Amino acid sequence: MKSVSGKYFCKVVKKHGWVLSRIIGSHHIFEHENSEIILSIPVHSNKDLPIGTLKALMKDASLTENDL
Repeated sequence: MKSVSGKYFCKVVKKHGWVLSRIIGSHHIFEHENSEIILSIPVHSNKDLPIGTLKALMKDASLTENDL
């Protein structure tokens, strides 16, 4: 799986209809109008997200590896 930073993943979810609702510390909180799921994406400068975290976020956002 491709490794991406939190900043980049925020851009990807925005393209798929997720809206940034708030920022708490280093976590960007996204919501989608068609879903009750809330995504909390850690943004620590340009550090890559751990693979397990990335997979869980992608599953919650209904994204595939091709969407990256």
